[in-house]
Amino acid sequence: MKINRIGITICLVCISLMLTAQFTRQDTLRGSITPERAWWDLVHYDLSVEVIPETKTFVGSNRVTYRVLDTASTLQIDLQEPLVITSVDYHGQALNYARDGNAYFIELPLPKVGDLDSITVYYEGVPRPAVRAPWDGGVSWREDDAGVEFIATSCQGLGASVWWPCKDHMYDEVDSMDIKIEVPEHLTNVSNGRLVNQTSNTSKKTRTYHWTIKNPINNYGVNINIGNYVSWSEVYKGEDGPLDITYWVLAQDEEKARAHFKQVPLMLDAFEHWFGPYPFYSDGYQLVQAPYLGMEHQSSVTYGNQFTDGYLGTDLSGTGWGLKFDFIIIHESGHEWYANNITYIDLADMWLHESFTNYSESLYLEYHHGKEAGQAYVRGTRDNIENTKAIIGPYGVNYDHYPIDVYYKGGNILNTLRTIVNDDEAWRGVLRGMNSEFRHQTITTDQMESYISTSLDLNLVGFFDQYLRDPRLPILEYYRQGDQLYYCWSDVVDHFDMPLRLSADGEVPFVIQPNAKEWQSVYYPRTDLRVDDNYYIDLREVPIPQTKE
Repeated sequence: MKINRIGITICLVCISLMLTAQFTRQDTLRGSITPERAWWDLVHYDLSVEVIPETKTFVGSNRVTYRVLDTASTLQIDLQEPLVITSVDYHGQALNYARDGNAYFIELPLPKVGDLDSITVYYEGVPRPAVRAPWDGGVSWREDDAGVEFIATSCQGLGASVWWPCKDHMYDEVDSMDIKIEVPEHLTNVSNGRLVNQTSNTSKKTRTYHWTIKNPINNYGVNINIGNYVSWSEVYKGEDGPLDITYWVLAQDEEKARAHFKQVPLMLDAFEHWFGPYPFYSDGYQLVQAPYLGMEHQSSVTYGNQFTDGYLGTDLSGTGWGLKFDFIIIHESGHEWYANNITYIDLADMWLHESFTNYSESLYLEYHHGKEAGQAYVRGTRDNIENTKAIIGPYGVNYDHYPIDVYYKGGNILNTLRTIVNDDEAWRGVLRGMNSEFRHQTITTDQMESYISTSLDLNLVGFFDQYLRDPRLPILEYYRQGDQLYYCWSDVVDHFDMPLRLSADGEVPFVIQPNAKEWQSVYYPRTDLRVDDNYYIDLREVPIPQTKE
């Protein structure tokens, strides 16, 4: 793919800023754009893996095709212990390599800038088992209720190199990919994209499933799902034409899944309205049952929410609206736009994935149940917000301890921004526009901030610095003197100047522009302060100051 040079520059600069005692060398090798990564651009992966359930072993290879961007001869490939690379082939020549923890440094003949080249990496071993998938991922080795093997990968944050060798950094997505998974013949493998063919290996009593992906894909979006699957398909008439939808579930769950999965077209109705066409028409959309809760694997969304609405049957908002949809179908599918279409370059910018997708839940409700339903839902999730850490984390390291606020606070931040805009069609235009502007790209927070600010013609520097880079919740302090209302921002960055709409009896709401430096006032004869609940702020009435008028 075309690599984002702005993002590379930002990340390289950040490397020097994060070399502190709190991070290890391995954190840096995983989380930074090292010199051994920067000189080559991913073009294609051809991944082949034999999965052996009896020994929980993977044996495979990955042919890595890349374009040479700069003169260098050491290439970094990542593979996490206990898996090991056994050899590296370069057009019939065995290459030397050295291992530094989970990073392998492969020595190549000096390449020519502009060339398209490839190496094949062979590997094997017992991959890390998932401890608490998908949050603490790896490979889930389970059995279904009938005692048949039920196996899946999940690796967000942990990294795709936990189960296959790759360039394990988000900045460089591969343009296309082939996945060939060999499993015992009584099992089916489901991966990303479209199934090309399946081949019987009679002597080994196995079957190989060949999948192909035509669109750019991030590393953690690649997955394998192995089980006693049945499938059915339908065609969705979408904005970009017919979209193929395929469902894969365990045989014993087919009846209830057929009824429950009718939410998928409803999801597409809502999200194509708000965000634009589904980003991967050529690869189709699949919903695949998995032995864990679920994950946003691109064009192969995994599902384990027990065929019930809500989040395992509960409403995360406490409003009742969270039981109007299956959380996993809606949330993980929302990631097809925010995570898989628009992808962060650095893990520090996780909000680009999770905040927008959290917000998508409320937009789904709004599309089907009205605006107040959607906004009541997002407001209801505020009880889950901690406000103890900034949403944006440290750059240039594999820091997978992002705060829960990237979800619920992030959704409320976006709902607040929409409230400032106060123009629903303009807001929808921004959401659709960003999915077009950044289609199939990896981006930074700075790029997203610039896009939103420019599109809305607003100065949002203070807004984003406060809500993304400062953990505190803005407080509007106020007091009254007669019919005058005095107000000032507190617990904010100095340049925070977010406007607010106030309401008064029998009058059209009007806008005030508080700042953090001085008291301002407005005629306001009401005895209570009416501020739109969709602003994510706190209110604090204070005594009349002795030094401020």
